[in-house]
Amino acid sequence: MLWLLVLTLPCLGGSVPGNPEPGAGRELVDIVGGCDVSARRYPWQVSLRFYSMEKGLWEHICGGSLIHPEWVLTAAHCLQPEELEACAFRVQVGQLRLYEDDQPTKVVEIVRHPWYNKSLSAQGGGDIALLKLDAPVPLSELVHPVSLPPASLDVPSRKTCWVTGWGDITYNQPLPPPYHLQEVDVPIVGNRECEQQYQNESSGSDDRVIQDDMLCAGSEGRDSCQRDSGGPLVCRWNCTWVQVGVVSWGKFCGLRGYPGVYARVTSYVSWIRQYVPPFPRP
Repeated sequence: MLWLLVLTLPCLGGSVPGNPEPGAGRELVDIVGGCDVSARRYPWQVSLRFYSMEKGLWEHICGGSLIHPEWVLTAAHCLQPEELEACAFRVQVGQLRLYEDDQPTKVVEIVRHPWYNKSLSAQGGGDIALLKLDAPVPLSELVHPVSLPPASLDVPSRKTCWVTGWGDITYNQPLPPPYHLQEVDVPIVGNRECEQQYQNESSGSDDRVIQDDMLCAGSEGRDSCQRDSGGPLVCRWNCTWVQVGVVSWGKFCGLRGYPGVYARVTSYVSWIRQYVPPFPRP
C-alpha cells in the first residue's frame, strides 16, 4: 500500500510528524535485505528531518542526497503538505548512525517539481524536489556531492545499482538501534517489464502505472522501504558513482514481482540545472 507522510504545524516552535496513513495498495519504501555501510562509502547520503515534539528531536522522515554543497535532492512526497515552509525541515549530512552527534542544517527553500500532483502523490510522477540549505556544508571524506547523470544516459535492464537509507528492514519493521545506514544492491528492471508486473494487480485498469519519468529496481528480498523515500539509487558509470533514481514508491517491500519504483533522475537533469549549478568533480 502507498504510505503518505502527514506533517503538520510548520515553523511553530517544533512541528509534529503525523502517522503514515495507508492508501490504495502501495507504499513508500526502506532498505530490505541490506547490510551496514562502511564509512566514506556514500558521502552524499543525507537524512531529512522533521521536528517531533513528542520525542524532542529532529526525527528522520526521509532520505536525500547532496548534489551540491548548498542543495539536496529528495522526493516531493516527503515534503507534504505543500503548506509546510522550508523552516519546518532540517538536513543532516555526514552521518552513518542516525542521531549520533546531530548537527542538522537549516533548509531555506523548497523547490517541488511542477509535475508533482499532491492528490496522486508519488504514483502520479514528478516525485522529485530540491532543498536549498542556509549555507554550504563543509566537504570532507564523509560529506561530498554525488554526480548527476547526463540526460542521455540509458540505464540498461539488469544492471546492478545500489540504494541506501535508514528505512524499515522488512515491511513494518523499523531499523533497530544504533540506526546504522543500510545499503543493498538491486538490479534495474525495464519499464515495460515493471509495468507488466504492476498491471497484474491493477484490477484490469488500462491506465499506465509506471510512467516514463520512473525507474524500477529490485528483486525479491532486495528493495527499499518506508522512510527510505527521497534517498539515492546510484550506479557505477565510467568509474564514477552517479545517481540515477530517487526512492519514490512500491508495493510493500521486497515483494516478489514488484520492484521498487524511483523517480528517474535523467528525466529531471535539465530542471535541476535551472536551480543547481554543476559541482566540479575532483
